[in-house]
Amino acid sequence: KMNKAKKSGGELLAVNELHDTSPTKVKNYGIWLRYESRTNTHNMYKEFRNVNINGAIGQLYQEMSGRHRANPGSIQIIHATTVPDEKCRREHVTEMHGGKLKFPIIRKMPHAIKKLRTTFKASRPTTFVR
Repeated sequence: KMNKAKKSGGELLAVNELHDTSPTKVKNYGIWLRYESRTNTHNMYKEFRNVNINGAIGQLYQEMSGRHRANPGSIQIIHATTVPDEKCRREHVTEMHGGKLKFPIIRKMPHAIKKLRTTFKASRPTTFVR
């Protein structure tokens, strides 16, 4: 439950950075938040994919400032947690699920034959697909 309090009536006791147990594995994060727009207060739920909770919160602040013009002072994070793949709701998160992801190789360049290769070239190489 959220209770209203004046800024002058509170005191910061500690600021602790949260560290994940496995920071090399990509996880889905669900974040519940409340923010003040120019006209009203809005509640939201957003999902992000990142390797740690700090990166997901950073993505949240970037997206809120870009899409909703909300400055960080007007955003209150209510709850942030990891979400299993089957419970994700947002399409931009679920499209990355599954092990059959394929990405195109954009700058594939075949090697020159061995007798034409040199250590130093007078002209720049072309890096597009021929």
